[in-house]
Amino acid sequence: MIKHLCRQVALLCLLHWMGLQCAMAIEEPSYKTLVQEGRMEVRLYDARLSAVTRLNGDMDQASNQGFRRIADFIFRSNTTANASNPASGAHAEKIAMTAPVIVQPQGLKDTQAEYKSSENWAVEFVMPKEYTLESLPKPLNPQVEITVVPAKTYAALTYTGFNTQSRVQQEIDALTAWIQTKGWSIVGAAQLARYDPPWTLPFWRRNEIWIELKPLP
Repeated sequence: MIKHLCRQVALLCLLHWMGLQCAMAIEEPSYKTLVQEGRMEVRLYDARLSAVTRLNGDMDQASNQGFRRIADFIFRSNTTANASNPASGAHAEKIAMTAPVIVQPQGLKDTQAEYKSSENWAVEFVMPKEYTLESLPKPLNPQVEITVVPAKTYAALTYTGFNTQSRVQQEIDALTAWIQTKGWSIVGAAQLARYDPPWTLPFWRRNEIWIELKPLP
């Protein structure tokens, strides 16, 4: 019994160490913290280059399908072909994974409408900073779009655990209430940002809710 418990603890420690190694190696978008109170922050994010795909269905279906679609793009389904110089040759280039993977509902008429009510979603991977719009390999799948996201201000809330629709909505409600107490203006629907691979244990997962704000005075 004791040996079994020791093995379990050792395994958990190993998994945690592996997760930390992965986290340290993964690039994240740059931002400046403007306000911080407990789990909540206001951040000014730099402009970023992203791969985005749009899907229908519920949040879990869209997240899973979108992840696979963009993962296929960054690992193999791309080309370095130069349209202005076809003779330059083309090949697939492996693009480094970054964090987080961002899931945002589309088409909600009210920015404070319930997240789970959406049936249309955008899944976004932020591209590594080494790339520009010109140098980034082009997706072969027309359902993957490359876009430049301008600098934006977000309220952010960090939490751990699984992302059930009820849990996501609970954290959105908490962040929205905090924003309202400050008198800040919301200008976009809530987004779910996931930082960890799916095999990460729930209590080591880093999840965030982002809500875009008008720039603070």
